[in-house]
Amino acid sequence: MEPQNSIQEILFQLIKSRLTPNISFVHELSELLAISYDSAYRRIRGEKELSLDELKTICLHYKISIDALFNQKSNHVIFTSLAIGENGFSIEHWLKSLLGAIKQIYAAKEREIIYAAKDIPVFYFFEFPEIAAFKIYFWNKTLIPASGYENKMLTLDAPEGLYETGRLLLDHYIKIPTIEIWSEETISSVLRQIEYCFASGFFARTDDVFKLCDVLESWLDHVQLQAECGSHFRLGSSCEGIKGNYQLFNNEVLVTDNTILVNTDGLKTSYNTYNVINQLITTNPVFCDQIDNSLRNLMQKSTLISGTSAKERHRFFKTLHEKIKALRVRIERSI
Repeated sequence: MEPQNSIQEILFQLIKSRLTPNISFVHELSELLAISYDSAYRRIRGEKELSLDELKTICLHYKISIDALFNQKSNHVIFTSLAIGENGFSIEHWLKSLLGAIKQIYAAKEREIIYAAKDIPVFYFFEFPEIAAFKIYFWNKTLIPASGYENKMLTLDAPEGLYETGRLLLDHYIKIPTIEIWSEETISSVLRQIEYCFASGFFARTDDVFKLCDVLESWLDHVQLQAECGSHFRLGSSCEGIKGNYQLFNNEVLVTDNTILVNTDGLKTSYNTYNVINQLITTNPVFCDQIDNSLRNLMQKSTLISGTSAKERHRFFKTLHEKIKALRVRIERSI
């Protein structure tokens, strides 16, 4: 049987990974449980077991599933769900939850994100206000029936508060070592959404459809430059990011789901997308190891197009640009 203090050790390791470096875990624990620093240290070192009441208090405070702790090596996987539209959970709450998570990843000493992108990685939506405005409208229109968007027309003015939260998301994301796995279909989803909104008469101004196409082409140029440099940086800046902190793969074999695996100081967390942008999140080691192995196997079957792979990179992005041009032609013919 697994020793009791191993569960306690896993719990405290998980909490520490979520705290920013300037926060004292001993102080937090002593305040939360109303115990002395010495008593907190004894629990952290495993010299004293947590009581059931203490375990409940800690898990509720840090939003950790007790079931997940007791199934760390089981095939029964416990997920935390971030589902827009359920119990009043809004896009604003969703973005702020992601921002909290990305800040914790950024604060870790050792950190890595592997992103298998069936669609454009969500962080990139906030490089351009026009893309952010379109996605926020589309999410509200299709995912939240009572969002107040039932009769609202689409403009390219992003809600200021949501856009600023998204910009903070992007600011942190580009500073974290990242591996992205794309396919030629990665851009197809947003193009289908644009065409659907145009055909449905949602655009307040027809010219905005073409403006979105222009912006997407500019965004692709920016991603291509990042891949060439092997570094993330903001639009309009030079290759001044951390060299080697961005790798981009072209997967020509499989169109995967949107899957994110995060490694922070030895702890793995898997983010699995369902229903467009909703997230199922788990730290279950068995499941995360499976995702890790699957993604690294996918990388081996993909082509690295960042760094020195100029010919493959040019061919790949040329194909994506052609998809945007084809959408523009279809819309022009329908007007």
